Amino acid sequence: MEQKAGAQISRRAFIQSLVILFVLMMIAGILTLVIPAGQYTRVEVDGRETIDPASFQFIDQPDYPVWRWFVAPFEVLGSESGLTVIVIIIVLFFAGGAFAVMDKTGTLRAFIGSIVRRFSGRKYTLLWMVSLAFMFLGATLGTFEEVVLLVPVMIALSYSLGWDALVGLGMSILATNMGFSAAISNPYTLGVAQQLAGLPLFSGAWLRIIIFAVIYLIFTSFLSAYARKIDKDPKASLVHDEDKAEREKYKSMDASFIEEDPKQNRAMNFFGIFVIIIFITMLAGPFVPAISDYALPLVGILFLIGGLGAGFLSGKGSKTVWQGLIEGWGGLAPSVPLILMAASIRFIIDSGGATDTILHAAADPFQQLGAFPAAVVVYALALGIEFFIASGSAKAFLMMPIVLPLADLIGVTRQTAVLAYIFGDGFSNLAYPTNPVLLISLGLTVVSYPKWLRWTAKLWLWVILATVAFLGVAVAINFGPF
Repeated sequence: MEQKAGAQISRRAFIQSLVILFVLMMIAGILTLVIPAGQYTRVEVDGRETIDPASFQFIDQPDYPVWRWFVAPFEVLGSESGLTVIVIIIVLFFAGGAFAVMDKTGTLRAFIGSIVRRFSGRKYTLLWMVSLAFMFLGATLGTFEEVVLLVPVMIALSYSLGWDALVGLGMSILATNMGFSAAISNPYTLGVAQQLAGLPLFSGAWLRIIIFAVIYLIFTSFLSAYARKIDKDPKASLVHDEDKAEREKYKSMDASFIEEDPKQNRAMNFFGIFVIIIFITMLAGPFVPAISDYALPLVGILFLIGGLGAGFLSGKGSKTVWQGLIEGWGGLAPSVPLILMAASIRFIIDSGGATDTILHAAADPFQQLGAFPAAVVVYALALGIEFFIASGSAKAFLMMPIVLPLADLIGVTRQTAVLAYIFGDGFSNLAYPTNPVLLISLGLTVVSYPKWLRWTAKLWLWVILATVAFLGVAVAINFGPF
């Protein structure tokens, strides 16, 4: 069966997330029955609403019947945060549709092919440049699931250069994951979390660019060191025996992958122009209030126009373009109930008057911890939830409404809380056996999950150390604007 374009949420992952979120909704409802209602006074500081930490008081329990727990995902659309939820869902569909079109029409594949063509005579430069290209796609455009289709091509490239399936996986899906997690402008995690935090869209990019550069150096050092070991002794490959039969299968690379296609060049150039406009929008947003207020919808529209335009210019025909768009939207459709259910958890706790009581109870222990350990706890929380709920946007709606006011109370900037969230959401994607993208990618190769974990363990250790250090820097400099 032909692989559908764009991000596709597997049935198993969807049902698993649905059950977990439903259980959390019921737990949230039970909390409204057992926790006394309380309230902080909200005050406006520099044009944004925040909590007066000294104003907490207990209030009368609101009348919130049990039947409303079950309709909360619908009621949340009419709440104060309803418009934000709707806007984010629409933008995710715009961006996801654009990538699905470029996936279906082969433009993403042509982009990587152009890199391979340009650096074909220098194998380590090629490894670094292909890894950089995949990391860039993940960090800026939020590409992740779409790369699965390129995994076999990258493995073929790795074999042709004398390496193994692990290096092929490293150059493709692992590199993309590194970029997705060191998000410079990832609309799916960073964009959603900053919108929920009330931060200027993609603000604080200067630090995330430094983080991207450091993660790139750690990752390519890890990958290059392993590739050099294989160059010295092919038996040093962790999958040397398993690779033998596969090497024959992938002996010659797919010629269509490295052939130049003038139409695809036009498609890439067209989308490249829109990427530049998107970056200009991002840079101008914090300084131009008129853009800042509408930055996320504007970026979503630019993505969609750029993706559709690239699709039509690719020469694959309008039928393929519209098919890609429909497949992309179909793949994202299951994320809508997950997002609404995740958003409804905070709505239920709010409606029962328990939110501020929970924040008041949590604030004191967190303040005793200090700002830096509190930021690390947010990181660890995201890492833990990722094991059960893979959807980054659903996880943002679940975590951020509780984490952000807590951050305000304990003196951690919202930007730092968002940074901790995107670290926890992203880097664990290719470490947990519950992630469908990892399982599909490994299924395309001879690599077993235990071998994968053994190979990547040292990388995860260095990444965790580096990201925890960056959280320390973020706390020390009051990473903002707020």
